[in-house]
Amino acid sequence: MANPHSLTDTHAGGGAEKGRDLPGRGGGQGSEGGGAPKMAASMCDVFSFCVGVAGRARVSVEVRFVSSAKGKGLFATQLIQKGETIFVERPLVAAQFLWNALYRYRACDHCLRALEKAEENAQRLTGKPGQVLPHPELCTVRKDLHQNCPHCQVMYCSAECRLAAAEQYHQVLCPGPSQDDPLHPLNKLQEAWRSVHYPPETASIMLMARMVATVKQAKDKDRWIRLFSQFCNKTANEEEEIVHKLLGDKFKGQLDLLRRLFTEALYEETLSQWFTPDGFRSLFALVGTNGQGIGTSSLSQWVHACDALELKPQDREQLDAFIDQLYKDIEAATGEFLNCEGSGLFVLQSCCNHSCVPNAETSFPENNFLLHVTALEDIKPGEEICISYLDCCQRERSRHSRHKILRENYLFICSCPKCLAEADEPNVTSEEEEEEEEEGEPEDAELGDEMTDV
Repeated sequence: MANPHSLTDTHAGGGAEKGRDLPGRGGGQGSEGGGAPKMAASMCDVFSFCVGVAGRARVSVEVRFVSSAKGKGLFATQLIQKGETIFVERPLVAAQFLWNALYRYRACDHCLRALEKAEENAQRLTGKPGQVLPHPELCTVRKDLHQNCPHCQVMYCSAECRLAAAEQYHQVLCPGPSQDDPLHPLNKLQEAWRSVHYPPETASIMLMARMVATVKQAKDKDRWIRLFSQFCNKTANEEEEIVHKLLGDKFKGQLDLLRRLFTEALYEETLSQWFTPDGFRSLFALVGTNGQGIGTSSLSQWVHACDALELKPQDREQLDAFIDQLYKDIEAATGEFLNCEGSGLFVLQSCCNHSCVPNAETSFPENNFLLHVTALEDIKPGEEICISYLDCCQRERSRHSRHKILRENYLFICSCPKCLAEADEPNVTSEEEEEEEEEGEPEDAELGDEMTDV
């Protein structure tokens, strides 16, 4: 079902295909008329978080400066075929959304891998403790590998994630035995965030906290500061728009409260600029415009595995009917919030600009924070690799509607081939077009539309 999107909505993709639709976003797109973003990180750093096919990425794509309006972009240096994985990337930092965690969406505190077994996930989302799934062997969750922090009991999917978190940021952020103390500075910060940013969530103050903690723990602090400064910068007025979008009409007072609690919990002399009013607003805007949504779901992974089963036609029909009914039961009990949700900062993916006719897409098929960028069509050498910041339904709306969404949420005007080709269209939103069409329709038409909007 189509869903209204706010400033930092992003595409869950792959591992979490159903539920809240979160379109992908990069950070390369500059706002119209803005200055060129700072290219502080070296090109070596741009590729340093690619995994698996990292070597492939270095020879198949490159980052180029496009223009003062668009900033940087990602371009193919050799033929990339349709369906090919262009690169796989892990984030600099990632964090689960705070309300999502509070509502018992259990995810690894480092990689966001779903920790519930598929059947447990189905039982919670349907509200039916006795819900049983066929083919339980298809669930890949390994509870025997789960480990918690011995000090604060936060849970990880594996020893590798526990150690990775401890080495990068968790030593600074671990509350120890004070994890349930409402007066602990980090708990006060998180509670303040939840009080001003309600579901549907689009960002987390803990992503900023992990940025600070990463620098505080790092031996090479300058490298991490360079990496974080890689993301596009906005003007002061644009930053205010972003903060307003995230926090609402009273954003100035709320931002000041968050800055005070953030400073109390995490102040670091090396990053003193981040804790000033202007610096904190800039940090907030960085996360607001560059945070890529991450969605994971053990149930969705189980459904994908069921789809891959070779079954007799009758058995296939029976299994598909069971899954369809399961999702209807979940929608009735839980609505659209099906996944473990969070966001992360991805260096190379942030170089991808938007197009209303993208030639690549982002997804999370491994049920964790590893982002895959895949070609939707053949991409020739020299062509720019573009993803879409809009979901499928939004991309089918009028040019004026698309521009309205992009301007309000991402602060730029799109000039992709589709928008240029539709430049002579009337400047009306899709809602206005629908109203004009509905004037001549019978009263039952609206009900019919609602029934098919699934």
